[in-house]
This record gives sequence, structure tokens and C-alpha cells, in this order.
Amino acid sequence: MASEVAAKDEWVKLNVGGTLFMTTKTTLCKEKKSFLARLCLDDPDLPSLKDETGAYLIDRDSRYFPVILNYLRHGKIIVEPTLHIDGVLEEAEFYNIQSLVEQLTEKKNGRDTTVQVGDQKQVYRVLHCQEGELTRMLSTLSDGWKMTQLVNIGSQYSYSSDDQSEFLVVVSKEFEDPPAARSDSKPTNKERVLTERGYRI
Repeated sequence: MASEVAAKDEWVKLNVGGTLFMTTKTTLCKEKKSFLARLCLDDPDLPSLKDETGAYLIDRDSRYFPVILNYLRHGKIIVEPTLHIDGVLEEAEFYNIQSLVEQLTEKKNGRDTTVQVGDQKQVYRVLHCQEGELTRMLSTLSDGWKMTQLVNIGSQYSYSSDDQSEFLVVVSKEFEDPPAARSDSKPTNKERVLTERGYRI
């Protein structure tokens, strides 16, 4: 009987922006100093309200919360294509999940790398995808983007035999800087007039 009560108390309901989520205290307490850990441990310095079902009320965007919750569950960042990484980063900062903030910041800042060689500028971008998405991703490359390198990073978690391999795809695109203005070009009439006025002042 005592074990059943303990198991029941382990589960926590969250009402995030009107959407209900259920998880465990163990999951929410993965990051000890996070907002969610303090919430489920009834931190007296963190005022909290509950709805009529007993769920903690959190006034945040529910679209991004599954990314936060899944990260706490298994340490993996899974962002749907319809979500923007800046939005996920904003939520991670609000919930004070520092390890996630650091990874998202690194991912965001590492999107593009530019290499300048003469007048040619080569921009590199690193994309992350699963095996099932690889063909579609490569087929949608356009506007001068080309695949430069494909790295199989395997699958970090093995939940079942159906787990797909994960890849880092390095793509690149060439840009040509416009030719610089020639230093020996003759001044225009307007430039000549302004110069003469400057000498007279």
C-alpha cells in the first residue's frame, strides 16, 4: 500500500499554456537548480498555483515544452521542423536548464562557417538528420548548396531495433564578393564640386 502511494506521488501534472503534461518528479529534478525541479519540490521561494485538476500552472508556450521535457527524460535534443531553435533556447533559459542552454547556444552559433579565399566566399552549414530524412534532405538542396561531407554519428540511444542512424551533413555554397571600387577612378562632377567647397571652408 505504501509503495502504491509513493508511486502515485511520483507523478506530476503540468498545465503549460493550457496544455496538460504528465511526467515524474525524477524527470523534472534531473537539473537540480531548474525552475521545474524547484516547482515539484515545493520550493517556498517559488510561488506556484494549481488548476482544478491539481496540475501546476505554467504560463509558457506549450509548443516548445515537449522539447524541454524530452531533454530531461533522455538528454537528447529533438526539435520538430515547425519549431525555431531560438524559441527553444528562450524556453530553456526560462526553465533555467543550463546544460540545454549551452548546447542550443552552441548549435545556434555553429550554423554557418564562412571561409574567404580571394574574391570567393565559401559558406559551410552543418545539418543534423536521421537516416529516414537523409534522402529527402539531399533532394531539397537548391540555390547553389552542395553536399560536402556526410558523417554517420550512429544512434546515441538504443530503445529498439528500429532506431535509425543519425547523420551530420556538411553543405557548402560559393558566394562571389562584388569587385571593389577602383582606386584610380576619376571623381565625378559632384565629388569635384564638394571637394572644392571643402577647400574653401
